[in-house]
Amino acid sequence: MPQGPSAGRARKRFGQHFLHDPAVIERIAAAIAPGSGDALVEIGPGRGALTGRLLESDCGTLDAIEIDRDLAALLRERWGGEPRLTLHNADALRIDFGALARQRGRPLRVVGNLPYNISTPLLFHLLQSVLHIKDLHVMLQREVIARMAARPGDSAYGRLTVMLWPWVQVERLFDVGPGAFQPPPRVWSAVARLTVRPEPPFAVSPAFPGIVAAAFSHRRKTLRNALRGLATAEQIERCGVDPGTRPETVSPALFNAIAGAVELPSSPR
Repeated sequence: MPQGPSAGRARKRFGQHFLHDPAVIERIAAAIAPGSGDALVEIGPGRGALTGRLLESDCGTLDAIEIDRDLAALLRERWGGEPRLTLHNADALRIDFGALARQRGRPLRVVGNLPYNISTPLLFHLLQSVLHIKDLHVMLQREVIARMAARPGDSAYGRLTVMLWPWVQVERLFDVGPGAFQPPPRVWSAVARLTVRPEPPFAVSPAFPGIVAAAFSHRRKTLRNALRGLATAEQIERCGVDPGTRPETVSPALFNAIAGAVELPSSPR
């Protein structure tokens, strides 16, 4: 087991805050409720507080993805003999989750105390493999969870809300205080369940990501101004949307209608 000065210590560059509260760990495990044969994937296991609890279930496999090589060594030392556990000392942003699901022969159930500094890019990366994922249970900064679960007109409603909506149903489960972590973060966290929809409620236009990104890059602008050069006021209006409205009031379906009315290069979800 590594004995160097950095072994097991939180590193700021990885945004590490280690969950240690047994009550919170048990509450997360209960929310996940691993079933027999489930293919679990834990992103950022850290010191393994939740990892051990997941391995107490009758899950089929557990793939743990840890970028910190010292922590990966600690986990390998502790559970190296557990046949259900596969440890990946890797960046989750570089993992092909679709390929991993094919290896496991079933959709993945993703779990993670996601690093706050890469939470949104990581969620977008996971969306690229959404057809190979059953659900996600994630702990993030409370404000990020609020954005994920927001409704049109809410102050938290934004790009993340709209991009997630066609693919997953978001359920905010509970808040977690700073004291549940070591070291304590300066913000509160929250846990959410993202259940992958059997199919999107509308055929997602290839232009959808570009339209949504452009609209929310200028939140204070009207749609007419935010989408200038991408969609005309007439195109927006033909979709049943007032060009003078602000993006935070427009539903995901209407954003998709606008995207379908214009031509933009296809871009990743």
